[in-house]
Amino acid sequence: MAETPPTVGSLARSWLASCRESRRLVLVIVAIALLLDNMLLTTIVPIIPEFIYDIQHPNQSSLASHLDENPKMATTTLAPFNIDNSTDYFSENTTAVPNEGEKRHKDLVEETVAVGIMFASKAFVQLLANPFVGPLTHKIGYSIPMLAGFIIMFFSTIIFAFGRTYTVLFLARALQGIGSSCSSVAGMGMLAERYPDDKDRGNAMGIALGGLALGVLIGPPFGGFMYEFVGKSAPFLILSALALVDGLLQLLLLQPGVVKQETESPSLKELITDPYILIAAGAITFANTGIAMLEPSLPIWMMDTMGAGRWKQGVTFLPASISYLIGTNVFGPLGHKMGRWLATLLGLIVIGICLMCIPLAHNINHLIIPNAGLGFAIGMVDSSMMPQLGYLVDIRHTAVYGSVYAIGDVAFCLGYAIGPAVSGTLVKTIGFEWMLVCIALLNFMYAPLLILLRNPPTKEEKEVFNNMTEM
Repeated sequence: MAETPPTVGSLARSWLASCRESRRLVLVIVAIALLLDNMLLTTIVPIIPEFIYDIQHPNQSSLASHLDENPKMATTTLAPFNIDNSTDYFSENTTAVPNEGEKRHKDLVEETVAVGIMFASKAFVQLLANPFVGPLTHKIGYSIPMLAGFIIMFFSTIIFAFGRTYTVLFLARALQGIGSSCSSVAGMGMLAERYPDDKDRGNAMGIALGGLALGVLIGPPFGGFMYEFVGKSAPFLILSALALVDGLLQLLLLQPGVVKQETESPSLKELITDPYILIAAGAITFANTGIAMLEPSLPIWMMDTMGAGRWKQGVTFLPASISYLIGTNVFGPLGHKMGRWLATLLGLIVIGICLMCIPLAHNINHLIIPNAGLGFAIGMVDSSMMPQLGYLVDIRHTAVYGSVYAIGDVAFCLGYAIGPAVSGTLVKTIGFEWMLVCIALLNFMYAPLLILLRNPPTKEEKEVFNNMTEM
């Protein structure tokens, strides 16, 4: 009797089942989630400073109309004086009243604080959410938090699209932090679980961080271009549509449901008190603090000193984003070969050098090389330390990854919370140049600690050492 040929429906179900077993498709989903999250993160960089300035100065002409001028150009006025007590004449005399450019300069410096706090709110909320999301993934699995992250990000994007006040935009930015916590912690934990081999895990996380880098790469020029030529709402409506596609993909392939971990998870306290995990996490924090300080302050500094318009403000981060994309993909596999501790140590030194070079720029072309070096070096650190966290849990604790990647994401968020929050105050007190010099020196001082990660003791070695000390 001839076999019944398979129907289209059965073939589709078979193909879908094989897709659900593919860890490469899981990697694609995680990379897309990180891409969209970081597109939203950076799309606002060239939009918010000017938008906030304009809504806070409704009776003045828009900031865009002044950005092609020299904002510090001196002006003169004519002051009267009397000759022979009879005829009034006029002579040229400089006024003591600040001109429009100087007032705009003062307003922009003041605005750096407000914009910095808004930018930091996302990372601060994410930092608070991570300690809850990490243990939650151990109880219910990774797929539900991933889907929750998409839903929250979708609503955050919609609020950004239609928000017209500082308070509403601040709330949208803060809400994004909860969604980012779910996506980042669950995504990295999922990859660590699906790629148990240390070398494969490093490669996979390098690719996933490449999705993050691509989001950072596309975000600023995309936001600047759409704001300039279409309007403020346009980039966020496009991102919300892409988020819907990502959510459907997750529903189709991940089939979100409760999946409890069989292995006992190490406690968050146990991981936080591990000095080797703290060193790896600290490297992520210091590496990202510099670029986080630049996000709110560099566009405003460019408007103030270079008269840079929206498009230039967005494009200035392009070299950093491209080189970060290259750095994460190169040092995913290369970090495993040369030693992740060494790649991170060198990365921190390069970050410090590039930060000190940025204030020397007199036009946008001068920013290309230091920004490119900065992005590449941050890619070196992130793509080395993220898999290193999973490796440290493997050899020193239990192979359950939600909590350790909550710590990794806390480290990442700490940089993006501290950086924007203090950048405005530092710009006002010590200036843009000295702010970057200070964070550069911190990177130089932290770098030697990475030598301790060269050969971290395993769980067995740690137990032997503990037994010897108790004797």
